[in-house]
Amino acid sequence: MLAADGVERVELEQPREALDQAGAQTDLLSIHDGEIKARENDLDAAGTFIVDGLVTDAFVGDYDALLLPGGTVNPDQLRVDRDAVAFVRDFVRSGKPVAAICHGPWTLIEAGVVTGRTLTSYPSIRTDLRNAGAEVLDQEVVVEGNLTTSRSPDDLPAFCATVVAEFAAANSTQETVGS
Repeated sequence: MLAADGVERVELEQPREALDQAGAQTDLLSIHDGEIKARENDLDAAGTFIVDGLVTDAFVGDYDALLLPGGTVNPDQLRVDRDAVAFVRDFVRSGKPVAAICHGPWTLIEAGVVTGRTLTSYPSIRTDLRNAGAEVLDQEVVVEGNLTTSRSPDDLPAFCATVVAEFAAANSTQETVGS
């Protein structure tokens, strides 16, 4: 997972819990060490998350999948961080699964990886996605190739189930290929 201060708490917490329950090992990468501050509905403080590593030290080859939670402040910080944008770009180009919810696709836009792709997002950034060359659907979850996107916290049950399935399928394919 890649997030910064301002992450929407439920959009990090619920997918992480679903992945952990499915047997995945999750790490939280960020643009600074220590802790990141979470928000609820973008406005209210909602605690913190401990950062496991810095995106500047991360290598795509060390991870099987990437999840980009939303909140407006979190992806806004990520999309102006050169290392975060490069990591996301390299991850998408690797073909490994990438999932983004709510405002998370802002970082995908900045990474230049949405042109010609079909995605969904929070309504307020759909014009940004279209302007970047994506086709945008209004569905709770959209899967296209290695990208899984979702609209908002209301869609978390479907998003979490889809993320677990997509990440597991990709991981089993990688294990079969690597055997």
